[in-house]
Amino acid sequence: MDHSSHAHHMGMDHHAETEAAARCSMNMLFTWNTENLCIVFRQWHVRSTVGLIFSLLAIVAIGVGYEALREGIRRYEAAANKRVETAPRQNKDEVTRQAHVIKAVLYGVQNFYAFMVMLIFMTYNGWVMVSVSVGAGLGYLIFGGRTPLTKETACH
Repeated sequence: MDHSSHAHHMGMDHHAETEAAARCSMNMLFTWNTENLCIVFRQWHVRSTVGLIFSLLAIVAIGVGYEALREGIRRYEAAANKRVETAPRQNKDEVTRQAHVIKAVLYGVQNFYAFMVMLIFMTYNGWVMVSVSVGAGLGYLIFGGRTPLTKETACH
């Protein structure tokens, strides 16, 4: 009896199982399921409880980082406005132009970051969504002392 085809068939099943385990599940409905959860990138594939915990902590840190970035931009903007106000009349246009270019770059970075946080939230996974919100809250607690609580919550 020839078992070579049987062995080949079993190898294919093992390959199919391995391939299925490597797939990311994409949900368009709210879920708490973390099986085959991928966060934004295929490479950020949560495969274990420890991986989930580290991923959720990383997401909290990303949320805190976003608020830190916003506070850094607010501080830069205040310092730039002060430089413009105190610049000699003959240099005021140049100082204003330079500050505006830097603010435009920072605005682009902030928007990129905000949309990445939005994509993380849009995994529709409850654990991930809670982590984004916890990160935003902690970030506000640490860096938002001068920001009104009613600030916009838009992505940009």
